[in-house]
Amino acid sequence: MNYNLKELQYINNKMPLNDRLLYNTFFIKDYSGKNLRKPKQHVIFKADPIDEMGSRSSLSRDVDSTDIDHWEMNYHEAAIFLEEGENNEKFDSHPRHPSALPAYLLVHNKLYYGLDLFFSMTLLALALVENPAVDRFELPAIIHSTLELICLGVIGVELALKLRWIGWSTILNHKRTMIKCITLFIMVIEAVAVLVRQSSHFRVTRGLRPLFLVDTRACGAVRRYIRQILQSLPPILDMLVLLLFFVCSYSLLGYFLFSAHENFYFKTLPDSFISMFVLLTTANFPDVMMPSYNKTKWSAVFFISYISTVLYVLMNLMLAVVYETFTGIEKDKFRKLLLHKRQACKLAFRLLVSRQNPNTIRFKQFQGLMRYFSPKTCQRDVILIYRQLNSSGTGLLTQDEFLNIYDAISLRWRHKDPPDPWFTAAWPPLRTFCRNARVLVSLPYFEYIVYVLIIGNGLAMFIRVMESSVDLEDGARHFCASWDAWVFYMLFLIEALIRIISFGWIDYISSGWNTYDLSVTLLAIWGSVLLLMSPGFTFVVILRPLRILRLFKLKKRYRDIFGTLVLLSPLMWSTAVVMMVMYYFFAIVGMELFAGYTLENCCLNSTVEPFYKFYSNSSNSGIAYYYLNNFSNLLTSGVTLFELTVVNNWFIIMDAYAFVSGQPYLRLFFMIFYLFTMVVLTIVVASVLEAFRFRIQYKQQTSKKDEELMLHEEVIIDWNSLQQQIHDPKLLESLQMDFVYGGVTSYIGRRARTRDVLQRHMYITEITQWLQEAENEERQDINSIIEEAHINARLITA
Repeated sequence: MNYNLKELQYINNKMPLNDRLLYNTFFIKDYSGKNLRKPKQHVIFKADPIDEMGSRSSLSRDVDSTDIDHWEMNYHEAAIFLEEGENNEKFDSHPRHPSALPAYLLVHNKLYYGLDLFFSMTLLALALVENPAVDRFELPAIIHSTLELICLGVIGVELALKLRWIGWSTILNHKRTMIKCITLFIMVIEAVAVLVRQSSHFRVTRGLRPLFLVDTRACGAVRRYIRQILQSLPPILDMLVLLLFFVCSYSLLGYFLFSAHENFYFKTLPDSFISMFVLLTTANFPDVMMPSYNKTKWSAVFFISYISTVLYVLMNLMLAVVYETFTGIEKDKFRKLLLHKRQACKLAFRLLVSRQNPNTIRFKQFQGLMRYFSPKTCQRDVILIYRQLNSSGTGLLTQDEFLNIYDAISLRWRHKDPPDPWFTAAWPPLRTFCRNARVLVSLPYFEYIVYVLIIGNGLAMFIRVMESSVDLEDGARHFCASWDAWVFYMLFLIEALIRIISFGWIDYISSGWNTYDLSVTLLAIWGSVLLLMSPGFTFVVILRPLRILRLFKLKKRYRDIFGTLVLLSPLMWSTAVVMMVMYYFFAIVGMELFAGYTLENCCLNSTVEPFYKFYSNSSNSGIAYYYLNNFSNLLTSGVTLFELTVVNNWFIIMDAYAFVSGQPYLRLFFMIFYLFTMVVLTIVVASVLEAFRFRIQYKQQTSKKDEELMLHEEVIIDWNSLQQQIHDPKLLESLQMDFVYGGVTSYIGRRARTRDVLQRHMYITEITQWLQEAENEERQDINSIIEEAHINARLITA
């Protein structure tokens, strides 16, 4: 079908892929602030004519000056698209006006990322010095309010710069940015009020400060995890409604059954509801049952049926529902990220093709892209990545090949043929010693000897523990600083040194277990020396047994557990940050509500009086110290909230504050906190189960041989083909150190065993289906746009 000029112009304007950035070339600089036309560290080729370019970048679309290297601008914009795909950023966040470009480049650099993170954490730390402050940390209101305004100002600069390029009209589409703006506005007003009044006021909004930390570049994984939690909320809320229905029903029944039994847990209907809510956590069982059980043994049926229903049925059912939902969300998240990266690659690809080759990319353009997308990648690796992508062997990258660029860049390259040992050029006697050490380490019995030493170390520790000691310091010294301890320390250190001189330092630390063994050995030696110098540091006794952990590697089940922990480590970090954010919010609210109340000798004539009554200095009872569970400052509040998370006797703290405040409705704070922690911890358990199930399925479907093939890629470089590909003599001369001149060189690229890599292997069938569906949707969108353009152009012509 042929179209006239008006039709083609309309199609070009309607196509989403042609939505380009309107940059001013005067401002174009890379993230380090250097001029784009003079990038360093790499060889620069003479720019091609504009007519050769398949697509003009928005960086230079309105500039026709002959002294502008338009290809460089294409490379830079293509790198921006790839970075947005890698960071899962929306493509509509591009700056769309030349004046917005400096703001975009300022915000998107590592220095500003660091400043944003530093001031966000400083803002959180201000809660330590604000009233109520940690002892000896309190600062005057004028100081901490000024510091708060400085932190908010730096964060506000980032927001102002971001709004400069995304525009105020699109802020409603960026909900996170909108929430951040509103929170910042409220906090600035409150900080100014504190500065003017020279005193703090009721400020629960301080609990929203973690929003700024979560929005930093370093917490991208945390934001994705929070998004997963929010997506998992609907089934959780459904189960919570059902759970609360049973709690309310049993509360009503318990009130009418036991209020006449002189059971103060059911004295009133609100007391009945609180008692049954606490019983949901089993913290007050069997105390709540005993008064009624004393009246009639049949009352046990009520409590047993309640616990069996809500705890063992509904709570476990909630975990099953959340697990199923979380599994689907995890796969959907992987699908969306995959398709987002694919779209980023397509947008970048269109900027790298030429008119002579509209469907392929030459090495010259790929090299230019890598200068901006991955500037630290050496020229050898750029060539290897290009060859690995070019599976067809034509020398030109097609779009389908270019879509794998994210995976190719993650590869770590080494010579296929093992290089000469590091000690090849060493002094002959040393070379002989190193060669013999390598032979010793390569023996199959060497590992068994190491395991025997570890077992011997464990037996020696057991004997030392069974020995009687004068005091704790003497026992600690005998345990980890005795002669047998030093013997094993030296043997373990010799074992590590033999491995290091055999394979070299780089190969040695490439093994996680080797790094662990050396680290715990050095820490144990340091701990023993510290204990000999300062006998009071008895905590170092934990360092000696750590080496025994190596024995768990022998059993497959433990290897699966350790492998799951490795897969879960990023998720656990995100979980820790989410829990910290939740603790910080509730700690701030708790301090604002309860910091003015003292719990010592409180709650007279109440059920929790024994836990707060001071007996005598000679008393060894731990219950008299419950007054320490308070909200007097941020750190103490964190400890109190952790005790509430464990839910053991948590109602004692809740009832105490309800009693001293005279406000029974304040129990809602503790009950809401329990619900929040239950939701988050349920999702954490579901994520752990999902990760373990995923790893088990992966191990069942993938053999060791298949895994090695999946994690490794081989690239063979022929020097003659390399000369045809690269026409720069200086670059070819520098590459002679990495490739055999006139011959053939083989390299092996290794992928890290990350969850993303394993998911690509496990979801290979689904990935093919997802990509096909995406292609069909794009084809339908293009056909509809073309059809609409054809109709509108005819109408215009008419």
